[in-house]
Amino acid sequence: MGSQQPDVREDITTDIDEEITEPPLFKVLLHNDDFTTKEFVVTVLVSVFNKSLDQATQLMWSVHRHGVGVAGVYPFEVAETKIGIVKATAEEHGFPLKMTMEPE
Repeated sequence: MGSQQPDVREDITTDIDEEITEPPLFKVLLHNDDFTTKEFVVTVLVSVFNKSLDQATQLMWSVHRHGVGVAGVYPFEVAETKIGIVKATAEEHGFPLKMTMEPE
């Protein structure tokens, strides 16, 4: 009974910690333009970014005044998908609404 066995639990804990690192997050930026209607911007913020009507309206006015604002923060694939949805919807309605993303 004098043999020493390695502590397997320590190895498992280390492996688990390495596996649950969160993916990097990206800010989805909404840019102001002189053509997209305020109503359309609010609609997009509510439907794509799950903002309340009040949150969407406040963000729309902030973007209108400051030129850019953060619509949300997501993992890369989610941010990319939301930007694609907004771009396609804006094009369908004839608006040049611009959205970009950058690392948080």
